[in-house]
Amino acid sequence: MEDDDTRYEAVSSRDARFDGEFFFAVETTGIYCRPSCPAVTPKRRNVRFFATAAAAQRHGFRACRRCRPDAVPGSAAWNVRADVVGRAMRMIGDGVVDREGVPGLAHKLGYSARQVQRQLNAELGAGPVALARAQRAHTARVLLQTTRLPVTEIAFAAGFASVRQFNDTVRRIYARTPSALRAEARARGAGAGTGGIPLRLAYRGAYAAREVFDLLEGEAVQGVEEVVGAPGARTYRRTLRLPYGSGIVAVDERSGGRWLDARMHLSDLRDLTTAVQRLRRLFDLDADPYAVAERLGVDPALAPRSPGAAEPEEFAVRTLVGRAGAARLVEEYGTELDVPCGGLTHVFPEPGTLTGHPVAGPLAAALAGGELRLDAGADRDEAERALRAVPGVSDEAAALIRMRALGDPDVAPRADADREEWRPWRSYATRLLSSRPVPRPSTHRRSSGTRTAPPAHSSRSPA
Repeated sequence: MEDDDTRYEAVSSRDARFDGEFFFAVETTGIYCRPSCPAVTPKRRNVRFFATAAAAQRHGFRACRRCRPDAVPGSAAWNVRADVVGRAMRMIGDGVVDREGVPGLAHKLGYSARQVQRQLNAELGAGPVALARAQRAHTARVLLQTTRLPVTEIAFAAGFASVRQFNDTVRRIYARTPSALRAEARARGAGAGTGGIPLRLAYRGAYAAREVFDLLEGEAVQGVEEVVGAPGARTYRRTLRLPYGSGIVAVDERSGGRWLDARMHLSDLRDLTTAVQRLRRLFDLDADPYAVAERLGVDPALAPRSPGAAEPEEFAVRTLVGRAGAARLVEEYGTELDVPCGGLTHVFPEPGTLTGHPVAGPLAAALAGGELRLDAGADRDEAERALRAVPGVSDEAAALIRMRALGDPDVAPRADADREEWRPWRSYATRLLSSRPVPRPSTHRRSSGTRTAPPAHSSRSPA
């Protein structure tokens, strides 16, 4: 998708493969959409293209009511890229700007706020404040349509500084008041439940649910994770330690066609954006299975997913101590839930409480002291160098932590996946090799235009 004419071909064919990779706006209507929007295709001369929804909003376009462009999967580019723009996008998604402002984001990236602003504007058409505002608006819409919370509480839970700012942003992006958004959801019979916040976690292409849930079930640590139900209808549940509190999340294996159904119980609703992003990384929902399948030489329907980690520091510790050792750490050092929920009884211990542990201690000390960073925007090369310097961390363990905790799509912990022709998707080759052989890739390269008929579309959109 290197030129606007090719992007227009994808829009004309309503190709869902590119949802989230770019957005288009129609100057005659003032509305922006995802490529797969089922509305009548506008004339080419009236269409503008944007790299992000925030850029379209910045230019005065409103979100389409029909295709909900704010609910698409994220671009796979942010996981592939290790530069400042890719790192910034991952951190903004994790809520850093909402919690620490642009200066906090810039400090974590090692740049000045002006440099970060300039680079994001130049490449994405929107700066960190606009990108964070677009994310807040989506969070607000979800809360309006799935909870009974008062509008004032939703405004601050979504990260807005004032109710007035919240009202103005919602009206500008959705062309409706917050009350109207809530009324529409009730008319559809959505939301207003009492069992937490229901969500639809969107993805593109086919989803390897069985393989992902098999992996999570095999890794589940007693007390903080559990997988319940029979294969094909399982639910993954776990606790989370979040910036403002704790949470319990659940994700269903049975797919809605273009999304996974999830539910969240949070002690502080300001953590909603962060919790959603952590689940997206854990389930690898922003992947581009078409690009992965082409590089690995497999059918797109068989493309693997490369699960990440909901708690990066927790995953690093678990890698060293193993599943049984992690369960013992939970029992001895974990934070107990006020009220146990099924098999979930604890939140995994923070690194600072494990510095005296004979195996995990050196790694926990590096994490607690800041010598090692595994957050969403960490520099992956620096993190791997720091990991290899920790006593007890092998090269294989460092590579696995980089692949899972840092979500790097191009890591080969297994020697048989370390093939140049599989770059930048060697993490996916690792996952595929764990279940079946991978053939040599074909000479066919992915066309930037339309290759096949687009997937069938559901009238329902992810939240």
